[in-house]
Parts: sequence; structure tokens; C-alpha cells
Amino acid sequence: MIEWLIRHKHTTIVAVVILCLLGITAAFRIPIQMIPDLEVRTISVQTQWPGATPQDIEKEILIEQEEFLRTIPNLQRMESTASTGQATIELDFPYSINVAETLILVNNALTQVPNYPENVDEPKIFAASFSSNAFMYFRVAPVEGNPQQLDMIMMRDYIEDNVRPRMSSVTGVSQVEVSGGAERQVRIQLDDAALVQHNVSVADVQRVLRARNQDTSAGDLEQGKRLYLLRTTGRYDALEDIGDTIIRRDGQQLVRLSDVASITLSHFELRSESWFKDNQVLSLQVQRESGSNVIDIKYAMLDEVERINQELLRPAGMEIILNSDDVRYVEQSISNVLVNLLIGAVFATIVMYAFMRTFRGTMMAVIGIPICTLAGFIGLLLLDRTINVISLAGIAFALGMTLDNAIVVLESIEHERRQNKKPMQAAIDGVKQVWTAVLTSTLTTVLVFLPILFIQQEAGQLYSDVAIAISSAIVASMILSVTLVPLLAAQFPPPLKKQNMDWADAITSRTEKLYKHRGRSLTTVGITTVVVVGIWWWLMPPAEYLPEGEEAKTFATMSAPPGYNLSTMSNIAKEIRAIFDPALVTENTEVKRSGLTIPALKTISYSVQPTNMRIIAETRDPDRIDELMARITEVYERYPGMRAFAAKGSIISSNDGGTRSINVDVSGNELAPLYAAARAIYQRSQVVFEQPRIQTTPNALTLAQPLIEVKPDWDRLSELDISAEVLGSAVASLSDGAFVGEFFRGDDKIDMYLFSDQATSVKPSDLDSLPVIQRDGRPIFLSSVADIVETVDTSTVRRVDSRRTVTLNIIPPESVALEQGVEQVRNDVIGYLREQGVIPNDMTTQLSGAADQLAETQAALMENYLLAVAIVYLLMVAIFAHWGHPLLIMTTIPMGISAGIAGLALLNGIGLFQQPFDMITMLGFLILMGTVINNPILVVERTLYLKHQQACSVQEALSGALKSRIRPIAITIVTTLCGIAPLVFIPGEGTELYRGVGTIVMFGLMGAAIVTVTTLPALTALFLRSKLSK
Repeated sequence: MIEWLIRHKHTTIVAVVILCLLGITAAFRIPIQMIPDLEVRTISVQTQWPGATPQDIEKEILIEQEEFLRTIPNLQRMESTASTGQATIELDFPYSINVAETLILVNNALTQVPNYPENVDEPKIFAASFSSNAFMYFRVAPVEGNPQQLDMIMMRDYIEDNVRPRMSSVTGVSQVEVSGGAERQVRIQLDDAALVQHNVSVADVQRVLRARNQDTSAGDLEQGKRLYLLRTTGRYDALEDIGDTIIRRDGQQLVRLSDVASITLSHFELRSESWFKDNQVLSLQVQRESGSNVIDIKYAMLDEVERINQELLRPAGMEIILNSDDVRYVEQSISNVLVNLLIGAVFATIVMYAFMRTFRGTMMAVIGIPICTLAGFIGLLLLDRTINVISLAGIAFALGMTLDNAIVVLESIEHERRQNKKPMQAAIDGVKQVWTAVLTSTLTTVLVFLPILFIQQEAGQLYSDVAIAISSAIVASMILSVTLVPLLAAQFPPPLKKQNMDWADAITSRTEKLYKHRGRSLTTVGITTVVVVGIWWWLMPPAEYLPEGEEAKTFATMSAPPGYNLSTMSNIAKEIRAIFDPALVTENTEVKRSGLTIPALKTISYSVQPTNMRIIAETRDPDRIDELMARITEVYERYPGMRAFAAKGSIISSNDGGTRSINVDVSGNELAPLYAAARAIYQRSQVVFEQPRIQTTPNALTLAQPLIEVKPDWDRLSELDISAEVLGSAVASLSDGAFVGEFFRGDDKIDMYLFSDQATSVKPSDLDSLPVIQRDGRPIFLSSVADIVETVDTSTVRRVDSRRTVTLNIIPPESVALEQGVEQVRNDVIGYLREQGVIPNDMTTQLSGAADQLAETQAALMENYLLAVAIVYLLMVAIFAHWGHPLLIMTTIPMGISAGIAGLALLNGIGLFQQPFDMITMLGFLILMGTVINNPILVVERTLYLKHQQACSVQEALSGALKSRIRPIAITIVTTLCGIAPLVFIPGEGTELYRGVGTIVMFGLMGAAIVTVTTLPALTALFLRSKLSK
């Protein structure tokens, strides 16, 4: 078959052209992202209950939902959170679940929950993944000068109704979230005096409004040939209709709602603010669909935003502006990989020419680089992957490897031509001589990635892109090396030039001394073993999980003590804006404010809530992002009781330091001792680590949230024939507002709320005098039917697997690796506090998050490394038809891995960069398993051939094998290193993802090359001589 393809040039060339066309098409059709989409395994349930306290939400919603959700198959972890007005449950499942089926199971479980309290929205169910994180951030602000004097708080519904749908319609966008401002609300403000005058109670108003505001379907009627649909209409069509509602009839006198209340279209009480410079704005965060092209989305979104500005917003006195986006980092990262790939190809070509010393021969070898690159794109497209930094790095790693097979074939063809064979015959015979070695090296490189299929953790999902890219390129390289390369060598034979082999002879003559005698062979093997063990023992670094990224963006949160309101937090935010905003407009590289030096900012935005304040900021100088994080933290901590947490924007996880976060779950039954234990862990962690970053969920670890409880006097209520529900509704209506129905305005549904005449300005001191009931024209105040007790409780209730839990996210300093940090938390923090009795025995602690993922991934990697070694060994046994010879080749694997570890330690040690030993870096070991054995295969295969076919002695066979293979070994190693070196040594955006892999592979190949011509011959000599002695 191979001979036929070599002789029929048109068929081979046409096939190659078709491959190139398909590759070009694939390159333009594959979506572009920063990293691959990670498999979804978390399903979230959100339930809104406006105005409800966390305590009521826990009892009425969380406990009810948990009862049915815990029965879902394969559920691993259930986290529940109750905060003011909202319940959230996150369900974690194994990576192998079918998300669509599981979403159905979750929905079915929730339908079994009994009736929710009134005004509880339907639960929202969605699958959460990293791709659901926002990647574009916009703000809506008044145009310069705000000529129309717009109140942006009131503009939220306009943006929700008119802008968000258009932005959501952009191809590839999954969701656009709006924050800031307040939604519309129909406010019915009761006049206390008018209620008394007309003898109308709050309960009367509530009952009548609910009864009146209903539409009722009555089926259908038939008459003659016609069918009539029948319905009774009762819903309000206009605000005036609400005012005309008859509340009470006293003889001929009608009391309408407008007589005792005013009705206005207003908005909910403001719960959050978004600021940019000195303007209160609305913020929009754009999320994308899984598998979409972020670059295409960005430019399509910018075009749509410009149309929205022209057609909608600017005529209304507003405009939407891009704050920041992650696509710039993606574009720069992709560009860096492509540039590095091109530089590597040029370097490899130059080196190839230096060895080949013929332009024609060099072109025959490097022609495979672009073709194999296109083959990599085809593989990515066929397996539904994307073009991202990791997959492109895989293609770049394969660049040098794709030359290996071509070099071996060309060297073999040249050897045949030097025996005076015609070019065509030399090409055919040359391929026949080495096709077994080419096939073996290709299969070992490809099959070593097979175990990746069994790594379900995030690291395994990231590995798959590299595996697909390298495998596709290497397989294409093998096919080209035995078809196109010999065809070109036969049709356009390069001139045979005298080879300068002095360097090769010098190497082989020196290495001969290492295996000439048994004693020297043993010494060589022994020294190598000691070096390998020493490197593994002394230089193996502690592991990290996954890289966080080096984007110059920070997400910094300041958590407030319990009881703070929005007004207080807004005033604090105003002071903080005055410190940092000047850095946004300065023309200098930094500004000095409030005794601090602040680096110049590219962008900064603020989000303010009663419980926290959040800053998203980018520095103009990427190297100063850590300095900015320190300044923000310092400013936050100036405010008593505030907790600061700042993290860089992550390219893999959520923006909270997720891939370096050691999560400590502390679970117990009573909140007070639970919070005390959590505070002890917090304080102990600050002692164990130097300036760790710690955040807690809940934010406050104290029972300090002021809580007012109205405790009814049941005897008095029975006397007045008033139920607890009526009293509770009256208290809600006359304080913070009570829901009484919905008002439809076109397609919009607006909540109707009942208030006192003070609206939301009621203070705790006013509660005693609330006229909750009317009797015979006289008001009955709250203080006469209930006791008002002021106490404290928690502002957030959190549960894990149905137990009350506090979680601490401890991020050690960068000088402490995650693996090392986990041990310190386990022993020096939790273990220490257990010994001291601070954490009682009835309280459980568990490590989760990145710490848990690291342990799982390490175990999976170890299992699959061993599986990869077994696959490679058995494959070579099948090809060599011998159980012992492959073991000689396999010895180069630990030697190559040791060299990779030493190289990483060297580059980190000299300060060239600081590359963590993360799970992606460990992928280099897997790549080495399939590549370091390629050259040893050539040496051992040639040695066995000379010994058995040419009847050479062991010494002669080894010398002959090294002399014939030293040149292709040198060429393949140097060209591969040239292809990888730019990825390692050229800095830039995204390099943190693949720099570690490149370092391991580069130094591993260099170490393997050394042992291939030193230790491997010595070990082979010992093995073969021992067989002869028997």
C-alpha cells in the first residue's frame, strides 16, 4: 500500500490537498475561547420571597425543598443558603451525569414541594458552569451632563424591557443580567386617619383587593355553528381602576380605595447600587452559551450595542458603554500562542537546514508542519472541541514532534541512496527500513493519551484538548512521513552532500567507554539511578490545582457586619470612590490619595449592597495588579468590623480565588458555637499563614443581626376574633409593605404592595403605635395586642447536606503551594484547634473546594499514569515480540520525568518566572511518556537488528546503532526543542496555562536524549550480555 502511494504521486498529492482544504475549513468553523468548556456538574435552584427574613426562608422554603431534593440519584453535595428575600440551593453531581436528565429530576422533585407561602416566586433552575460566568461588563449611564435629569434607579425596568432582550438575542449569548436600580412597584399607601374615619381596617383592604383582582375562565359555549370562549375579567387595567375599588358599603355610602389610600406607580425599595465615577448607573453582565465563539460574540454585541444607543438610549438621554471584557485577554492569549507557534516553526526550519545543508531536503521535512497543524484543527472539529489557548498549545507542542518521523524517514532514504540505489527505490526501501519504528513511536505517543478518557475532573477535561491536538498532528505526521515525504524524495531527490559527522563520532566514541565493560555499565546505570531518585526526593515541588491566570483584573469584596443598611454602605462607598476614582482619570502612572499610592487604572466599577461592597478594577500596568489589590484591602480594613477579600480574575473558576481556595466546612446544630469555631479557624489561619486571603460564608460570624419579633397576645387576639395571619399581614402592610396582587401593564407584571402613609420610612420606634386593627371606628394599636421584642440572630443561614454550616475559603499566600497549604490547614489549624478543645467533638469539619479537587485529581492522575505506562509497554511488546526489550526502552521514562522536574526547579530558582506545579503542568509527564521513548526505540531496534541480522557483537551492535541513529536523534531533539522553547521563554497573556507543560517536556526531552546515548546503551549492554552468559 505504501509503495503504491509512493509510486502514484497524483493520488497522494490530491489526498494531501484535500486534507489541507478540510483543515482550513475547520480552522474557520471551530469556536474560539480562552479555555475549553468544562463539564457542568452543578445545578442551582433559586427561589425569591421578597421581604422574607432568612429564618422564615429556612423553615418555609429550604427545609421543604431539601426534603425532596436529597432523594435525587447521584447527588454528592447540597449547599443551601437563606438570605433576606432569597433561597439558593446548589446541587453537586459527579462529572459523568447527564445534565439534561438531571435537570428534569430536579424539577420533578421541586414539584412535590407543598404550597409555598404567598408571594414566593416559582423556583428557577439552571445548570452552572464556568462558561456561565460573565465575560463582558457594560454600564448604562446618562449622557454627558444628564440633560434630561434622569433618575437611573427608575430606568431598570426600561432596560429590562427594551435593552436586555436585544442584547440577549445576539448569537451565542445565554443570558444578560441587570443589576442596580429597582424594579417597578404599584404602591398603595394607606391614610391612617382615613381608615379610622371610614372604619376600614388593613385586613379589609387586603381582602377586597385580592378578591377583586382576578380573571376567571369559564370554559366555552356553543350556539349554532359558532364556539364562544367564556371568561370573567376582574384584573385591573389601569391605576385608576385600583382607586375605584369599593372597599366598604355603608348603606348608600361607598368607600373606595382612593378614599383611604393613594395609588402610585413607583419602584421597590432600593437594595443595591452600581457606580461608575460619580454617576449611579445600571450594570449589565453578559454570559455566553457553552461552545460559543467569544470573539464573534464580542464584536456582534458591540455592533448591537451601538444600534441600541442610536435607536433607543441616546434619544432617551442614556447610553450603554463597555466597562471591561475578558475577550481582550483571550485575543491576546490566542495571538501569543500563534506567534510562538510561528517562531517555533521558523526556528525548527533553520535548525533543520543547519543539519540537512540542503534547501530541498529541509523543505521536504518541514512541509509537514502546516499540514499537521491543519490536521490538528480537523481533529478538534470532529471531536467537537474549540480553538483555545490549551488546544493551540497542544498543536505547538506537536510542531517539533511532527518533524521526528519525517527526519527518520529522510535519513533512512539518504542512507539507501548512498548505497547507489535509484531515488524511487531508495525511497521505498528507506521507508521499509524504518516504518516499524515510525509506527511504534507514533502509537506510543497517541495511545499514552488514552487514559485521559478516565480522568473526569476538570484537569482531565483540559487535558483532552491537548491530547486531541497532539494526536491528530502526530497521526498526520506518520501518514505524511511514509507517503508524501518519500514521494517528494523520489521525485525531487536532494543532493547528497558529504556529512560532517565529527561531532557524532566524538559523542559515540565517548559513550562507548560507558558500556565497554560491565563495571562501567553498572557505574553508569547506578549514577543515573541516584540522580533520578535524588531529583524526585529533593526537587519534586508541592502541587497546585489549576492556574488562576495572570489577567490584570481584581474582584475585591468588603463584607459588612450584620445590621448595616444600604445608606450606611453607600456613604462608605462614596469615601472609597473618592480615593480610587482619581486613578481612573489620571494621565500619570499613579496617584497619591489618603496616604496611599494607587497605580493608574484602566477601569473601575463599584457595586454596593447592605451586606457588602464589591470593586471590579483593572490596572493599566498588568504588573501592578497585586499592588492594587493590597491598596484596596488596606482601604477596606480601615473601616471597623469590615472584612476584606481581593482576588485576581480567574480564567478557569469563579472570580474568588477558586483554584487556590482551601474550603473548610464547619457543621453543627447550634449557630453560636458554630460561629465561635469558625472565628477560631479564621484567626488561627491568620497565624499559620502570612497574610492569607480569607472569606467566609456567611460573611458575618456573629449572631449580631438586629431582629424584631412581634409576639402576639393570643388571648387578646381571640377576644378580638383576629387570626395570626391577619395580624401579620397588617404589620407587614404598615411597615415594609405587604404583597396584595399583581398589576399587568401590557406584557409586564408589576407587583402591588400595601403600605402605611409613611411607606418604607417606618422606624422600629413606630411599631408600638401602628393601627393594625379597626374596631367601631377606633384604632387598635400593635402594642395592645402583641409584645415587641428586640433580639439578634444571623443575617444569613447556610446549610450543607441539611446541616447548618459555615464555610471558610482560605487562600494561602502564593509562596505556599495548595498541597502544602492543605496539610497546614488540616494539621496546624483544624488539628491544633481540635487538640485545644476549641472545636468540639460534636462539630464536623471537612475540606472541600480546590483542596478536595486536588486530592481527587492527584489520585486519578497517578492511576492513569500507571495505565499509560502499561499501555506503552504492552504496545511495544506486541511490536518487538519480546517481553524484555521494551523494558530497556521504558527506563528512559523516569529519567525524562526527572529531567523535567529539575528543569522546572531551575527556571523557578533563577527567577526567570514562577511557574506553579499545577495539574496542567503535570500533563507534561504524560506527554513525555509517549515521546521520550521514540529515540530509544530507534537505538534498541537498530541494536537488535545488527546483533541478530548482522551477527555483530553487543559492543559492535550498540556502536553501530548509535552511529546510525545519533544524527536523526540530534535533529529531532533540537527541532522539537526549538518548537517548544518560544512557548516557555516568551512571556505574555495566557502563557501561565502552558508554560509549565512546555518546561517539563523541553527539559524532559533533553534529559532523555542524554540518557539515550549514555545510560540506555549501558543498560542494554548489561541485558544482552547477561543473556549471552546464560
